[in-house]
Amino acid sequence: MSAFSTLPLVIEPADLAERLNAPELILVDLTSAARYAEGHVPGARFVDPKQTQLGQPPAPGQLPGKPQLEALFGALGHRADAVYVVYDDEGGGWAGRFIWLLDVIGHSNYHYLNGGLHAWLAEQRPLSQDSPVAAGGPVPLQLDETPSATREYLESRLGAADLVIWDARSPEEYRGEKVLAARAGHIPGAINFEWTAAMDPARAMRIREDIAERLEALGITADKEIVTHCQTHHRSGFTYLLAKALGYPRVKGYPGSWGEWGNLPDTPIQIGRAHV
Repeated sequence: MSAFSTLPLVIEPADLAERLNAPELILVDLTSAARYAEGHVPGARFVDPKQTQLGQPPAPGQLPGKPQLEALFGALGHRADAVYVVYDDEGGGWAGRFIWLLDVIGHSNYHYLNGGLHAWLAEQRPLSQDSPVAAGGPVPLQLDETPSATREYLESRLGAADLVIWDARSPEEYRGEKVLAARAGHIPGAINFEWTAAMDPARAMRIREDIAERLEALGITADKEIVTHCQTHHRSGFTYLLAKALGYPRVKGYPGSWGEWGNLPDTPIQIGRAHV
C-alpha cells in the first residue's frame, strides 16, 4: 500500500514532510529555474511550466505534442505505481495544469501541496539545492481526451442546462475591458470567478476554507459539467484542480482558452458585467 493512499488530493506540508522518502513519490516543482536553484523541497524535480504547454500562438496553452509529453514524463521517471505531488510558488496555477496533464495521460495518483512553496516556507521546513538527474528517456503514453474540452465541443454544449463554463480570468478581461486577443469579452453564459479569489494570502496561499460555499453560491456546482478556462489554461489549471479536489465528477479544462476563442472571427461572445 502506498504511503499516500489515505490522503486527500490536497495535502499539507506535514503530510509531505513525513513521506519525502517514499519510493513511489515523484515530487514536481513548477516554480522557476531561479527559484528552484535558490532552494526547493528536498527531492523535487524541476519542470519548467512552459514544458506543460504547446507554446504556439495564438493559443499557446494547447496540449503539447505526444513526443514532448513522453520526453517530459520519462525525465521524471514516470511509472504506473508512481504517486505525484506537485507544487508551485504562485498559488496553484501551474501545479493545477500539471494535474490536468496527469489526467490526460491517465494517471490518477497525485496530490497538490496546499499553498505550495509558500506554505512549506511558512512552516520553516528545509530546502535543498540538489538537482536530481533526469530519470530516463521517453516513456510510451496513451492520451485521454476526456479531461479536455475543444472549441468545437464547447460550442456544441453552449446553453446546456447541465453545463457551467468557469472563467478564471480577471473581471476586467471577462467584461471585455482588458483585451488580450483580437476580440474581447467572454463565452456566453460563463461564470467569472477569478483564480486568485480562491486563494487565502493569510494562510500562505492555501485554498480558501470556504471555497465550496463560494462556488455553490455562484452556481458552480457538482451536478454540472464544469469546463474551465482562462487565456492559456494556466490560471484555470488551479480552478480545474479546485473542482477535482471538491469531488466534482465532470471537469474539463479548455486548453485553447481565450487565446483560441477570442482570436477566432465567428465564435459567440458576450460583453458585460462579471458575476464576481
